[in-house]
Amino acid sequence: MIVLPASLLAGSLLLFAKVSLALPATTAATSLVGTTVTLDYATLNGLQDTTNNIISFRGVPYADPPVGNLRWRGTVFPPSKHLGTINAKQFGPACIATSQTNTNSGTSEDCLLGNVFIPASTNVNAKLPVLVWFHGGGFQGGSTHDAPPEMIMQSSSSPMIFVSFEYRLGHFGFLGGSQVKNNGILNAGLHDQHAALRWVNKYIGKFGGDSSRVTIWGESAGAGSTMFQLIANAGNGAGLFHAAMGDSPSLSFTPMYNGPYSEGIFKDYASAAGCVKQGTDTMKCLRSASALTLIHAANKVTAARPATLYVFAPVIDGSFLAQAPVEAFTSGRFAKVPVLFGSNTNEGAFWSTSIPDPNANTNTKGASETTVYNFLRGQWATLTQATFQNLLKSYPLSQYSNSLSSQAQQMYGEGRYICTAGLITGAAKAFQAGHVYQFQ
Repeated sequence: MIVLPASLLAGSLLLFAKVSLALPATTAATSLVGTTVTLDYATLNGLQDTTNNIISFRGVPYADPPVGNLRWRGTVFPPSKHLGTINAKQFGPACIATSQTNTNSGTSEDCLLGNVFIPASTNVNAKLPVLVWFHGGGFQGGSTHDAPPEMIMQSSSSPMIFVSFEYRLGHFGFLGGSQVKNNGILNAGLHDQHAALRWVNKYIGKFGGDSSRVTIWGESAGAGSTMFQLIANAGNGAGLFHAAMGDSPSLSFTPMYNGPYSEGIFKDYASAAGCVKQGTDTMKCLRSASALTLIHAANKVTAARPATLYVFAPVIDGSFLAQAPVEAFTSGRFAKVPVLFGSNTNEGAFWSTSIPDPNANTNTKGASETTVYNFLRGQWATLTQATFQNLLKSYPLSQYSNSLSSQAQQMYGEGRYICTAGLITGAAKAFQAGHVYQFQ
């Protein structure tokens, strides 16, 4: 295991991306990319940052808006209509988060947008390496706005291109259930990410990038996203990326799409939206409902599960995600590319003390061993008492100064983040370079 001090972490991640993709770049210059780039479906007018010497193209549509009849359907890439000239000088709206209680101007269902940042001196034929960032947020929230790339681009020892994308979140991106499978698509948010990588493959050359040197990277659920992209389609990455990195990869509970857990959430969601009635086409009803109605429905579903941190998350769908991550990595069904994944020492800190359910909050007066079980079962719904009792043998309370919170947080941190990094890199080492780090 590599233990990195904070000052070296960002630089080491960049170094990995470059070394793992160490292919000769074309240096022949023709003309600068500049602030205007023409694609086959739009002309983009970007913004030049003279302070940081970076040109950015923000809020660029990479697919049709997933609204109305396109809710819970496959990502329509590239956009099906010519969009004319786009003012790409500002971020577009983020995707609607599960935590929202109302619609607002900062988020929208029409959110399948990307951002491209290039050095101002980039030539059209520069063939620079590309770093694609997937944001975190538990698959429930977050946005590309949270990851300004200026510092990482300036600290890079050689030029690079940074790209980030929004993807559908929460109930819009990760609603499970057999009805979604039969009349739509499961894991829509992951399909958005896959379409975003196809966008990079098709268009990044217009920005001076090299589609054969693409590294995917993310943090928390973003790192979990890189993990899911590694195992998508049984590991057939279709050459869309050539290395993968992840900070604190989140291995959320990944149930079968048609199991009791997923079906229960779908039923409650549809009912809360007023779409479970005799003779009603449930999916048609959900697609015709207002965004506000669906936001309130999601609020009711999450409120009914106060011990669960991430109610809407990826599911095993039998095709794009054919297996749970553990089975996929142990059976070798993942993209064979160099990887770097790692975690923090105290990944589980505070989670069990901030949970809304008092019966699962280890900071509640009178908390007990049962409280710890309730907290963990809220995250892994199939956890049994027998398995929990076996876990306690590996995490004796005395080892944590008799603190239930510390015990629960260590269990959670290792189960969701720390062991996930080891799982990915351990499996990858048999085929390619696999590196793991620990941030202290």
